Amino acid sequence: MSERTAPRTAPLRARAEIDLAALRANVRALRAHAPGAALMAVVKSEAYGHGAVPCARAAVAAGADWLGTATPEEALALRAAGLPGRIMCWLWTPGGPWREAIEADVDVSVSGMWALREVTEAARRTDRPARVQLKADTGLGRGGCQPGEDWAELVREALRAEAEGLLRVTGLWSHFACADEPGHPSIAAQLGRFREMVAYAEERGARPEVRHIANSPATLTLPESHFDLVRAGIATYGIAPSPELGTPADFGLRPVMTLSASLALVKHVPGGHGVSYGHRYVTPGETTLGLVPLGYADGIPRHASSAGPVLVEGKWRTIAGRVAMDQFVVDLGGDEPAPGAEAVLFGPGDRGEPTAEDWAQAAGTIAYEIVTRIGTRVPRVYVNEEQDG
Repeated sequence: MSERTAPRTAPLRARAEIDLAALRANVRALRAHAPGAALMAVVKSEAYGHGAVPCARAAVAAGADWLGTATPEEALALRAAGLPGRIMCWLWTPGGPWREAIEADVDVSVSGMWALREVTEAARRTDRPARVQLKADTGLGRGGCQPGEDWAELVREALRAEAEGLLRVTGLWSHFACADEPGHPSIAAQLGRFREMVAYAEERGARPEVRHIANSPATLTLPESHFDLVRAGIATYGIAPSPELGTPADFGLRPVMTLSASLALVKHVPGGHGVSYGHRYVTPGETTLGLVPLGYADGIPRHASSAGPVLVEGKWRTIAGRVAMDQFVVDLGGDEPAPGAEAVLFGPGDRGEPTAEDWAQAAGTIAYEIVTRIGTRVPRVYVNEEQDG
C-alpha cells in the first residue's frame, strides 16, 4: 500500500486521507468505554484499508495495549516495521509460519488439534515456548474449537505441552456472531458458553493472561463481555459497527478516512444522452457531466451504480449510470466546476459530504467493506501524524 504525507491541495488523481489524530482520539474513546479491560486495536487487512503500520503506530501511541491481525504474515510485517508490545494473529492454515511467529513473540491462535501439533513441533525446533491462545467456538460457527470433547482434548493437550515447556497458554477467546444486533438471543447464549469453556480450562490448570470475546459492538454496548481485553476493529477507524447501534458520534468516534478525487473532465451534453456502459442512465435534459477517475478497480462498488453519493462544490451528486473499472460519471445538473475540482466520495461528514455508511446503504453492504476495499492505486495520505499535546 502506497504511503505519503501531503497537504490537502496535493494534485493527486485520487486520495484517501487518513486522519491519525482522529484514530488516536478513537482509541482513547474506546478505552473509556471499557475502562477495566486492556484494548486490542485490530489492524488486519491493512487496518481496514487505512494502512496497517501507520495506524498501528498511532494506536499504540494513543494507548492500545495489543495489536491484532488475521494472518501471521500481517503480524510479522508489524514486527518487521518495529512495532513493539503484544501482537496476536488468528487465521492459520497448515504449514504456516509458526516458527517465525514464535521467534517474533507473536501470540498465535489455535482452534484445533492440527494447529496445536504444528505449533508445538515448531516450538521444539525453535527451542522457545510459543505464546498460544485457545479459541472457543461459542456459537459463531467459523474458527474455534467446539465445546464438549473437542474442547476437552484441546485444553488437555495444550496444558500437557505447557507442562513440557513448549508453549504458554496466554489467552482463551471467542468471537460474537450478532453483537451488532441489540438484544439478539445468541449474545447471552455465547457469553454463557464462553464462561463455561473458560471455567473448564481454568479448573484444569489454565492460567491465561487474557480472556476475551468483545469485538467493536460489544466493546461499545456490552460491558458484561469485556473480561480482560476488548478487540476494537472497525470502531478504531471511527465507523459504527451498525446503524442500529448508533452513529459514530453517539460513541465519541470520528471517521478516519476521507476519499476524494479530482474531476478529470466536465462537459456539456444534450438531453437524451446515454451515460456509461449499458446506458442505464440517460440525461433527462441538457446538462453537464463530471468524470470522476475512480472505479471498481479502486474499490468503488459496482453495486453503487446509479446510487453512490458524491459531494461536488457543496452539492450531493449521484453516480449517473454504471461504475466502470477506472471511472464513473456524475450529473452536475448544469453546474460547471473546473476540471480538477474536488469530488468527495465519503468522509466524516463535516463538510456535508457523504459518509462510508451512506455508501454502504447505496451499495447494499456494510461500511466495513466500503473502507476496506479501497485499492492500492489510491494513495493513503497521512495527516496529523504528530501525537496530540
